[in-house]
Amino acid sequence: MPELPEVETVRKTLVELVKDKVIANVFVHWPKIIKHPLEIEQFQDALVGQRILDVGRRGKFLKFYLDNFVLVSHLRMEGRYGFFGESEPVEKHTHVIFQFTDGTELRYKDVRKFGTMHLYKKGEEDTVLPLSQLGPEPFDPEFTLDFLKMKLSRTNRMIKTALLDQKVMVGLGNIYVDEALFRAGIHPERPANQLSCQELELLHQEIIFTLKEAVNQGGSTIRSYINSQGQIGMFQLQLFVYGRTNEPCKNCGSILTKTVVGGRGTHYCSTCQK
Repeated sequence: MPELPEVETVRKTLVELVKDKVIANVFVHWPKIIKHPLEIEQFQDALVGQRILDVGRRGKFLKFYLDNFVLVSHLRMEGRYGFFGESEPVEKHTHVIFQFTDGTELRYKDVRKFGTMHLYKKGEEDTVLPLSQLGPEPFDPEFTLDFLKMKLSRTNRMIKTALLDQKVMVGLGNIYVDEALFRAGIHPERPANQLSCQELELLHQEIIFTLKEAVNQGGSTIRSYINSQGQIGMFQLQLFVYGRTNEPCKNCGSILTKTVVGGRGTHYCSTCQK
């Protein structure tokens, strides 16, 4: 699933491609992707004539700012936006098409059909689900060391599971939790409320540093992720543990381990992360 760095990269490319475009038509070929409003005709009619003013992001969600509405989009496992001319062939698994007045199109493709779209009037989008219960952004001033300490001190869940909780903070997924924990030297199965102040301080730093570094590299292309211009991310070349099962640790040479934590495949070094 794309995490904060991948979604931020998609956001940046979408701004270049669709900002100031005016929607002429909307075609929905898989209605279940549209979660609000439930009436597909209402979703389509509301978007016709709307100009895309900007594209933002909240955690792993994209936010298309229109004249009167905000379209909240989650890519889930394999959702992908592509920019095309309207005469170009439509690829298989293309489920939503936004046709613009200049003859170009933004197409949403999703092999697994897990992606979601919510359309709200401006000002409502952050007060209702799916955005209303999200924690702070890791780059926001409110994501302080004291905030992280407070959140983690309240749970005895394993630290990997706690960091995946988007109510604690947004944007972290399987890849970057594994990487941040490795860089901080913390075992993924440690109870969150048993971390020392020194460990929490290092973890706070490494979460921010890892995500910033990944954003600068355009994210990680592990399976099918590409940005909206068809480009892959490059951060996977700098991964320390994720996807490197049975390979030597770059720090100590020990063979890396993979286990399951909270139902998620988890990679770590048993030497560097006691």
